[in-house]
Amino acid sequence: MAQRVISFHYTLTDTAGKVLDSSKGAQPFSFIEGVGQIVPGLEKELVGLNKGDKKKINVPAAEAYGQRIEELVARVPKAQIDSPAVKIGDRFRGGDDAHSPVFVVTEVTGDEVVLDGNHPLAGKDLVFDVEMIGAREVTAQEIEHGHAHGEHGHAH
Repeated sequence: MAQRVISFHYTLTDTAGKVLDSSKGAQPFSFIEGVGQIVPGLEKELVGLNKGDKKKINVPAAEAYGQRIEELVARVPKAQIDSPAVKIGDRFRGGDDAHSPVFVVTEVTGDEVVLDGNHPLAGKDLVFDVEMIGAREVTAQEIEHGHAHGEHGHAH
């Protein structure tokens, strides 16, 4: 079976119904199936849908962004941070490599800063309300580039 580009609209909520993200009013989200571009619990449900299908998909944390890992939370001296005006929400890469983990400042107290390397949605069960827009065969250029292109070809 050939790989496909799957396109869908979604509204993402937590289990209490709080909207976390949505594609409404924007382009549908598109991904190449089978290459890990979206959370596994959502992808496994989308691959069976057809154009026009609508579905509410519950994705447990383990099949979304995983469980929180407390070892990825560190308390460090403020003096170690390269920013004198460090504040909650600031992001820092944990190394020089483009694939180094990103840490978010979650607390600033006195001369200490708390950095969290977990994804912001780690440990959360998620609900995706989706509408399938369509699926098509992936192009050679999309495979080479590692991502889906827009409806009319290359669109970065």
